[in-house]
Amino acid sequence: METLNSLFQAINGVVWGPLMLLLLLGVGLYLQAGLKLMPIRKLGTGLKLLWQGRDAKSTPGGRQKSEDDGEISPFNALMTSLSATIGTGNIAGVATAIALGGPGAVFWMWITALVGMATKFAEAVLAVRFRETDSTGYHVGGPMFYIKNGLGRKWLWLGGAFAFFGAVAAFGIGNTVQSNSVADAMNSTFGIPAWLTGLVIMGLSGAVILGGIKRIAKVAGKLVPIMGIAYIVGGIVVLVINADQLLGTLGMIFYYAFNPHAAVGGFAGAAVTMAIRFGVARGVFSNEAGLGSAPIAHAAAKTKNPVRQGLIAMLGTFIDTIVVCTITALVILTASVWETGEEGASLTAMSFDAALPGMGNEIVSIVLAVFAFTTILGWAFYGEKCCQFLFGARSIPLYRVVFVLAIPLGAVANLGLIWLMADTFNAMMAIPNLIALALLSPVVFKLAKAYFSGEDIKPGEELDHDRS
Repeated sequence: METLNSLFQAINGVVWGPLMLLLLLGVGLYLQAGLKLMPIRKLGTGLKLLWQGRDAKSTPGGRQKSEDDGEISPFNALMTSLSATIGTGNIAGVATAIALGGPGAVFWMWITALVGMATKFAEAVLAVRFRETDSTGYHVGGPMFYIKNGLGRKWLWLGGAFAFFGAVAAFGIGNTVQSNSVADAMNSTFGIPAWLTGLVIMGLSGAVILGGIKRIAKVAGKLVPIMGIAYIVGGIVVLVINADQLLGTLGMIFYYAFNPHAAVGGFAGAAVTMAIRFGVARGVFSNEAGLGSAPIAHAAAKTKNPVRQGLIAMLGTFIDTIVVCTITALVILTASVWETGEEGASLTAMSFDAALPGMGNEIVSIVLAVFAFTTILGWAFYGEKCCQFLFGARSIPLYRVVFVLAIPLGAVANLGLIWLMADTFNAMMAIPNLIALALLSPVVFKLAKAYFSGEDIKPGEELDHDRS
């Protein structure tokens, strides 16, 4: 066991090291430049399309489009991806970034998000453009399919690698780690036994997951907006209470993004490189831009226009990091308890408690539970689609059952090695995806240019490279 642990620690140090972070940022910057900052410039357009895309039976503009492909509305496709994205990273991840990288880490999280908007846009465009209809009549897509159908069969091994890493990572980062985090929070705050929490989550998750993408999307479409808005409102209440600290906090974020922070209190201090490293790493962990998970959900959207879904998909990174993570960061920094040396979810709880005495742990525990629950739902879908790519549609029922049964095991287990393995496979998902995004970027650029110039490109015309 120790040998296995050492092996994965070594691999993890490489796959989540500086080269990976540079690759994630590099591909994102390349896509952002190739798109001429369109994801940032067209943020308002994306929000408008999201609002109009709530109804799966109509397109933006209100015209009936029953011939649109896909199973779920564009709105619910985003909510499904957000259900997997908004999770422990928004609470524990932000706190850890600040505890280890200082206030300046928040600035680099923002930069990662702005770059990641282009990555998410490209992922969704390719997911819709190269999706397939499986043997059951459902639309399936994601990195493994745009590798297979966009790059050609000679790259099929790369799509298989992504699917393998995704199917395994889903059991860790999207299952056992989530149920364990909730069980720990419920036990420490309310004294609820871990096994009971695990069984409750298993029952609730199973009722949704076994119903497939339509049921997952329906639940996500209602639960994600409610939980997101409730957390944002709670954070704003704390910021109103700490309003006198807000201006100084914003100044700290920008100052320490480019200047080292000296040790103070229990805070060990942080160099600028640490602020960049932890800001970028936790930003990517939170919004998953470049990992290739979100496009699996967007591939099921009811639309025939890849760019339209891309404009909606890029909002996921904006909402997750620029909005939700920023709320957490400002709550922590205005509370002035981040210098105590505490980190993770407990630091976020202490920060809420400083403004709302006696309520901080309860608020964070409940929010963490809901966030983790929806993360399990989203990753169940991602994992089953990866499994389907490898073994066919008949493997889905078995995968769902095994996935659900693993939930209570995660709640009571010691997850040291499991977390390490899941984190490692999560990063390894990004490598095939980033390669595909770079190679297929001309397709993304051509489709985006055509959409905004009103050109009509027939399927296949945007491919100007050899797919033999």
